[in-house]
Amino acid sequence: MAPEQASKHETKTLQTEELHRPPNDLNRSLSHRFTVIRARGRQHRHPQATLPDRTQTPYNTIAMLASRASLHTLGCRLNQAETSILGEGLRRKGFELVEFGQPTDLLVLNTCAVTEDAERTSRYLIRKTLKHSPHAFIAVTGCYAQTGVETLKQQAGIDLIVGHQFKLDLPAYLPAAHELRKRSAAEIHHTKTMSRGDFDLPHFVEPDSTRALLKIQDGCSAMCSFCIIPFARGHERSRTFQDILSEAESLTDRGYREIVLTGVNIGQYTQQGLDFCSLLRRLEQVADLERIRISSIEPTTVTEELLDLLASSKKFCPYLHLPLQSGDDTILEAMNRRHTVKTYGKLIETALAKIPDLGLGTDLMVGFPGETEAAFQNTVAIATDLPFSYLHVFPYSPRPGTAALRIKERVSSATVTKRTNILLNLDRTKRLAFHNRQIGKTLPVLFESSGKDSHRFGTTPNFTKVAVTGDRDLRNQIMPVTITAATDRYTFGHIVSTQPRHTAMAMP
Repeated sequence: MAPEQASKHETKTLQTEELHRPPNDLNRSLSHRFTVIRARGRQHRHPQATLPDRTQTPYNTIAMLASRASLHTLGCRLNQAETSILGEGLRRKGFELVEFGQPTDLLVLNTCAVTEDAERTSRYLIRKTLKHSPHAFIAVTGCYAQTGVETLKQQAGIDLIVGHQFKLDLPAYLPAAHELRKRSAAEIHHTKTMSRGDFDLPHFVEPDSTRALLKIQDGCSAMCSFCIIPFARGHERSRTFQDILSEAESLTDRGYREIVLTGVNIGQYTQQGLDFCSLLRRLEQVADLERIRISSIEPTTVTEELLDLLASSKKFCPYLHLPLQSGDDTILEAMNRRHTVKTYGKLIETALAKIPDLGLGTDLMVGFPGETEAAFQNTVAIATDLPFSYLHVFPYSPRPGTAALRIKERVSSATVTKRTNILLNLDRTKRLAFHNRQIGKTLPVLFESSGKDSHRFGTTPNFTKVAVTGDRDLRNQIMPVTITAATDRYTFGHIVSTQPRHTAMAMP
């Protein structure tokens, strides 16, 4: 297609029909009714009729015409974990992965819909890619592809839209690498509800990090009044024990030192009567797995049993990210949060008593409808009093379909900006204070990357960022480092031992 035709990208009349398919081993818990979009009168029966075969057969890139593919992720760690899977799927399909922003034949954009800004960024990145790569095939997936499909299918340049139900099958929906062509209308794979619970994930990830993200759960049923995620990812669903353990063993066999457990509401993990703590105990037994880190977890799902478990073994990282959102009970109630300021504070007190070196992060939302100056000052007070190691601060964003959209009392943008800056300054103060508390300690650091001026960067179990100087390649080594100085961004130190604990990273 000529570039001028692609840029116009006229929307064709799309016909929708419901198909039925018989159950099979891959979709045993998948709803057997789903929507197939028919563009230009041609029904796309493949690969929707059955889930694609993900047999891990070796690929021969020499025998294929290598086309370039870039991936870009917006949003959470769960999205990052899924992008890793998509990236390896593209490799196996014959694509050469290139850095995002470079000329490419294919862009896979894994989107976020938590805020309006995230949606705007998604649309901007599509336009930006088409400027330097006007013939690039654009595939969009993620939360915005789920909640904003009607908007996206009108945007010029998009060739494929894949909702969450079929997200990890995206590589199978693409033409062969050497057959990519711009389309006059986007092909769409989308269902309004996410009933898929089989978690049939390929057991491979792109080895671009020393820490592997391991998805254990998806969806959320909490229905916080500001949050679009239940609409984007569906109800809570948990991956099977054996599937998680199998991937954890595969990751450690390939040399990963740390796995990060990800999901939307991971504390709600349950599978065949077994809960999150049961899963952690089993993961602790995986040979050669040195670190297990829990990503963001709802405070109401953190039990004393979980805290005792984290304190009982060096394999479990002493780190928790517990979203507070607001330090005012009236706002928390309007948000439909399930904790109060008092219960949250008590949880932190208990956690620190059991895990003294705990790294503690939180989310704080600014400008929720009805947030008065007094309510905001309550948030500042608790954020100041509690020993957070960092604050993730973000403004409220109206989301379609959420209950908060009906609240009339809005906070002005100028006030939101002012309050956000106050909390961002507090965040810097908190980071510096936490880093200063590490000075004089000798901590095990998992090194991940190198920077300018021979700096080597890594992370401690309690999520302290550490920089040391030297010429050695320290990537994927765990070394004891004595912390000697700190800023609000990093701590600095020197390596105590010259005998690293090292594991080579294995390529798939």
